[in-house]
Amino acid sequence: MSSGIQIKKKTSAQKSKICSPEAQPKPSDKLNPKTIDPFRAYSQPLSAFSATYARGGIPCRLVHGSVNHKLQWECPPETIPFDPLLLTLAEGLRETKHPYTFVSKEGFKELLLVEGAAEKAIPLLPRLVPVLKAALAHADDEVFGRGLDAIVQLSAVVGPSLNDHLKLLLTNLLKRLMDKKYREKVTVALQKLEHNGGKATVAIIKSKIPTYCSIYS
Repeated sequence: MSSGIQIKKKTSAQKSKICSPEAQPKPSDKLNPKTIDPFRAYSQPLSAFSATYARGGIPCRLVHGSVNHKLQWECPPETIPFDPLLLTLAEGLRETKHPYTFVSKEGFKELLLVEGAAEKAIPLLPRLVPVLKAALAHADDEVFGRGLDAIVQLSAVVGPSLNDHLKLLLTNLLKRLMDKKYREKVTVALQKLEHNGGKATVAIIKSKIPTYCSIYS
């Protein structure tokens, strides 16, 4: 009799464990910012972005389409202060997990497309450039690629204003330039930086990368 009761209790406990919501998370939970726990995979978040996103502090969310993903903003991005959002999105470029990777990259890009972006971004350059430098220094190839794209996007918006901060980025670009795998992409990026920054950019680039050939030569 006692043996039968024990078996019954064990079976009941197993059923309870199987039916527990915690044991059976919904697939949508993986995409919901409020249910993402960045502390599960890491002892601490990789950047300020992952923690902010998990709290629902990023004013946009990922929307899955049949072909492409896109962002949906809670309010028009042109009404959102760049400080601190642009810096937080730049931090997110160092993430390696979905949906952080998409939201940070696309959010950074779309925020720089709003009207008046240059006036909002230029005052942030002293704090923004070191964050982008950290992405360029990352060992992950995709993180480096996102950082490089972000710098080109930023230069297209702020133009010559980036020149005062360019040297901070060139050391990391030189290291990748020496690798055949990255040579073409880095060269194209340097040419775009020169185009956006003007002729004064050539001397700055050559001070760190003497072999660089100007687009004007």
